[in-house]
Parts: sequence; structure tokens; C-alpha cells
Amino acid sequence: MLALEWLNNARDIMARIEETQLGNIRQAAEAMADSIECGRWVHTFGCGHATIPVEEMYPRIGGFVGFHPMVELPLTFFTRITGEMGVHQFVFLERVEGYGVEIMKGYNFDPRDCVWVFSHSGINNVNIDVALEAKKRGLKVIAFGSAAEAVGKQTRHSSGKNIFEIADIVVDTCTPAGDASVPIKDHQDKLGPVSTMAFVTCVWMTVITVAEILVERGVKLYIHPSHNVPGDTTAKQRLDEALAEYKKRIAGV
Repeated sequence: MLALEWLNNARDIMARIEETQLGNIRQAAEAMADSIECGRWVHTFGCGHATIPVEEMYPRIGGFVGFHPMVELPLTFFTRITGEMGVHQFVFLERVEGYGVEIMKGYNFDPRDCVWVFSHSGINNVNIDVALEAKKRGLKVIAFGSAAEAVGKQTRHSSGKNIFEIADIVVDTCTPAGDASVPIKDHQDKLGPVSTMAFVTCVWMTVITVAEILVERGVKLYIHPSHNVPGDTTAKQRLDEALAEYKKRIAGV
């Protein structure tokens, strides 16, 4: 069954992440914990399907305050496929050098912040712009993506670098360059991408490690609770507390 082929591919990638990336995940988590502990932010950014890990971590049941999503709508919402904000425009925009510079102008940053960028290929201009602008502002840059597969690949950016060469800390998602992983009879292109699964796996391994570090340091976490559990009479109060903390922090951004 091809379904099982995809499942085995996904399991293999998760195993490789476990075998090779725990040290990098810990290093990334330490940097993020430093930012959150001092009341600052981990700013998160991605384009296309690489915004899914951004949206997955916060706001989300089981996530906690400290992660600030930078979601640029034209680089995210292309589910109309054609017409307004379609795939053609998205593919064009993510390759426009300078667009990421303009995105960064919309926020206030502090050198204690860090920027967490998701990029499967590591070669597209908007992500690289964001990373370079973050570095100019003295922020630590953390990149998650298919880093090993990007070695020797030509970047699209005039800097001559891919995002993994710019970042201070890199976590390799261990995914193939083409992303799709299952060959299909009589077709050139494969089916079954695995980058989203790998991104989300790495996200939760990292976020939970950040939480573990912060708790060890005595830092209170403002966790986004489930409001769907019968009998949990304080869920709304805990949600209100988390959103109040988020609102307090976002006032500086």
C-alpha cells in the first residue's frame, strides 16, 4: 500500500530527527528560553506551508505565551489557488528580494528577542531577507529546514547565502529536497510531502524543551488550556490569564 509507504517515510524522518537533532533542538530551546524568561519574544516566520508550524505553536491548546507569529497574508493564504492571492502570486512574492525587509519594518524588535524561521529549501529570498534583517538588529536567528539537502544548492538571494548559512542555530528536519516522498505509477512527480510533519515534530520537541528549561529556572508558563474538557471550571480563567499576558507583551511589538 502506498499509504504505508508514506507512513514509513514519515517514521524514518522522525527517527532521523531523534538520532541526529536532539543537541541542536536543545541549543535552539536554550536561546528561546533566554528570550522568553526576560519577558521578550521568539518571533516565528515562514512562507507557504512553512507557516503551518508557525500557526501550530501559538495560539494553540498546549502551547504557551512567548512565541509571536509573524504571518504575512499574501505569503500564507493562497488556498483560492487561482485568482486573488493565488499560487502564481505566492511563488513570485516569496522570491522577491527586499520584501522581507519591508515585512520587518512592521515590528519592533529587541536584541533579547530571537527569530525562528521555517524554510524547507532555505534558498528563497523573503526568508533570507527576514534572517539578515534580524541579524542586523542583533537578534539571534534560528532556522529549521532541510539543511543537509541545501548544501551546494544555489541560493536565489544576492547575498550568496542560504538561510542555514546565515542562522546562528540550525535544526535539520531531515526531509528530502523534493519534499514529496512516494513515487506514483506513470507520473514524473511524487506524492506525499513530509516537510510539514517534520516541521511540526521539531516544533513540539523544541517548544516542550523550552518549557522544561523555563520551569527548571522557576519561570511561570502561561499555557493555552483546552476549553473543551467537561468539569474543568477554571479553564476560562487560565485562558484569560494567558491572553492577558500575551496582550501585555505584544504592546511592545
